[in-house]
Amino acid sequence: MTTETRGPEPVVADYYTASAEFYEMVASRHVATSAGPLTTALSGVDIGHGPVVEIGAGTGRITAVIAEALPGASLIAVEPSTPMRAMLTSRVFGDPGLRSRVTILAEPAQRVELPARVSAVVIFGVVGHLSKEERVGLWRMLSERLPPGGPIVVELMGAGSTRPIPPFRMLRETIGEQTYEWWTEAEPVAGNLMRWCTSWKVFRDGRLVRDTTDTYSWENLTLEALAEEAGLSSRMISAGGVPGSPEIGILHR
Repeated sequence: MTTETRGPEPVVADYYTASAEFYEMVASRHVATSAGPLTTALSGVDIGHGPVVEIGAGTGRITAVIAEALPGASLIAVEPSTPMRAMLTSRVFGDPGLRSRVTILAEPAQRVELPARVSAVVIFGVVGHLSKEERVGLWRMLSERLPPGGPIVVELMGAGSTRPIPPFRMLRETIGEQTYEWWTEAEPVAGNLMRWCTSWKVFRDGRLVRDTTDTYSWENLTLEALAEEAGLSSRMISAGGVPGSPEIGILHR
């Protein structure tokens, strides 16, 4: 998420309100490809240093993966988008194993207040929305709370090089008598910044009955670039190269 300045308090843009009703279709596919690399990245984490923090928890699918990978850990799930957080809260409340372990925070990454000590951090689908200044501040805050070797697990876009990406269909699913399609495209804006446009199309009996479009900016970052700006070491867990494929790595001291 990015920020806009309006008076003394920055306003954080919410990219998910228009498409939140469709997000679970994306999340179910996302977790299928990301759960394995994330579990690998979290293996060996010492949970005795404090809770595990997830920044950008969405609807809670990845939250559940973290909880399963680290069964004794307490979790802090940070999600500023109201409709996404509603689904996250519903998922956590409906699962007794999560309800007793997961604390949900509504602040954005730029303003979240965390305990003095945390064991690990997971940041999926967030870092490219932040400015460099915001990211550097986040790395500093997290580094102060993590033990030596404590991982910051980050997910990047998986788009590979900064380039125009023509429209293509990311998924097609059927619910009841309706079919849902998710389309995406992108174009470079400046430097490594890309402007993405995503569209949801709802069909019934082969006829388009509803559609919605979102646009957002994402800085196309490499794990090495993040490590350099954070002053941390890095290790890639899974590489991307195709939009939608997992590109997951670790930053650590």
